[in-house]
Amino acid sequence: MSTDIKPRIRVPQGIKRGDVVEIKTLISHPMESGQRKDTDGKIIPRMIINRMSVALNGKQVFEARLEPAMSANPYLSFFLKCTQSGTLEFTWTDDNGGLYKASQALTVA
Repeated sequence: MSTDIKPRIRVPQGIKRGDVVEIKTLISHPMESGQRKDTDGKIIPRMIINRMSVALNGKQVFEARLEPAMSANPYLSFFLKCTQSGTLEFTWTDDNGGLYKASQALTVA
């Protein structure tokens, strides 16, 4: 697992019960597709984030499966109907089984 892979998350503030808000995420990752060659002509092995999931208070609220066509540093956003406060837990999984986790508070007034 690389140490320079850093997730970023943006959750809106001032959320009221029943609001639908956009949650934005970005993770720094090279997303090597496995189709490029290095300077010696050898294929660079595929190494991508292949899955992202988000849970609110332990219950999954979003999941995405990513393919090699995604650009480096994949940006994903999704909409969430907010009915309760809690902790959003984000998990990204790469081809080598590396897990990158982050969490963010979600406050609903």
